[in-house]
Amino acid sequence: MDAVRVALLREALAGTEWPRATRAFGGALRRAVRRRGGGLLLVGTAAYEPWHLAAHLDEEAAWSGVPELAPTLVRHRVPAGARPHLSVGLGRLAAAGRSDTLLVVAPGPLGGTFLERLAAARRDGATLLAVDASGTPDLRGLAHDALDVPAEPLLPLDTVQHLVAAGAAATRRPRPRLTDRLFAPPRRW
Repeated sequence: MDAVRVALLREALAGTEWPRATRAFGGALRRAVRRRGGGLLLVGTAAYEPWHLAAHLDEEAAWSGVPELAPTLVRHRVPAGARPHLSVGLGRLAAAGRSDTLLVVAPGPLGGTFLERLAAARRDGATLLAVDASGTPDLRGLAHDALDVPAEPLLPLDTVQHLVAAGAAATRRPRPRLTDRLFAPPRRW
């Protein structure tokens, strides 16, 4: 989704809490990764991998001048033969520390073992943020900041993720020219 479509979406949602809430959450994400200077670890649930958000954050990192927004997708199950940047398993959460920001996208319930891993990463100093549609109170309690997505949302989770990515990349820098985007090197997603 390009900047024009995001602007149109925000305009269509004017009068709801979504533009403000997603921009504020995106800003919290941007501040966390810039302050920490480490990696952004993006993880979903066992049943959902947030590919969509990973791709948008990677793109926004390039165009916004905030390279720290480029995420590492952490996967519950890594298939044999996966490319190196798609081969990061849950063991990476055990190594998360003070320089890491962990963004959890939870469209459904989280298992107890997964919540324990998240709690351990937070105890070890990682900043924990969540886009939470799971209704799991434990996740909300663990997160430093969370964007709650109701069970019957006005917007699908993928659309909310577009707004979060755009909000995270919002800077005072001018957007790149069209020719800059046309001739840019291909992104990894």
